Amino acid sequence: MEKNKSDNKMNVSAQSPFSQTFFHGTKADLKIGDFIEVGLNSNYGQNNKAKYIYLTATLGAAIWGAELALGEGRERIYLVEPTGSIEDDPNLTDKKFPGNPTMSYRSKYPFKVVGEITIWQGHSLEQVKAMKDGLAKLKEQGIEAIED
Repeated sequence: MEKNKSDNKMNVSAQSPFSQTFFHGTKADLKIGDFIEVGLNSNYGQNNKAKYIYLTATLGAAIWGAELALGEGRERIYLVEPTGSIEDDPNLTDKKFPGNPTMSYRSKYPFKVVGEITIWQGHSLEQVKAMKDGLAKLKEQGIEAIED
């Protein structure tokens, strides 16, 4: 995988014997072989049409993604492969900690679902509530997810 230092993008479509697999946390019911694409309703915020789709290289960040996703469906974590370039998620990069410690990224290109993690340990109800309360407080202050 090649990282372009000038714009913090990774070219994941370069020829290599193995593809980097990432995680995507959601409440959507997907099947292996499905593609997650921009233009669908976002998992977060105002439920607008997504301009970007998000993925992470850490299971911990994917768990939060599944737990915080909008909707009433079952929390799911999929293994996905990007079909094009990805870039650092500006909502998490260089915010509370320098760099991208959660290894969270976004893309305008589809992600192919290649598997599902079916056994994982989520956060306690209290932790999820505290995180949701914190996000609601940020929203009240006019601080919302960067989608540009």
